[in-house]
Amino acid sequence: MLREFRDFLMKGNVVELAIAFVMGVAFAAVVNSFVNDLVMPVIAMIIGKPDFSDLTFTINDAVFRYGSFITAVITFIAIAAAVFFFVVKPMDAIKARMSKAEEATIDDDERRHQELLAALAARN
Repeated sequence: MLREFRDFLMKGNVVELAIAFVMGVAFAAVVNSFVNDLVMPVIAMIIGKPDFSDLTFTINDAVFRYGSFITAVITFIAIAAAVFFFVVKPMDAIKARMSKAEEATIDDDERRHQELLAALAARN
């Protein structure tokens, strides 16, 4: 039974998942630092406040903290932008380069077939 447990833990998927989780936590710390230390001070320069948590209104003793919501939305947008520009776009560029390299490795027979098909299509 211990051998099966060890084999389960050593499966590639579990190890890869653990690595992805650790990397995700580390990346989250970097993104949070980016937002809190770089983006929010810029917002503070423009608007005058880096944090809107103290903005509230009260109705019948119920306190509505709309400032916390505004701060959360700004943080979400900043995190989404950081992930998009620093992860998604570079990965798309890497994939595009890799696909160009794969297209360049077309053998001569395949290239001739493609040229013939293109010529036939141009005639019609």
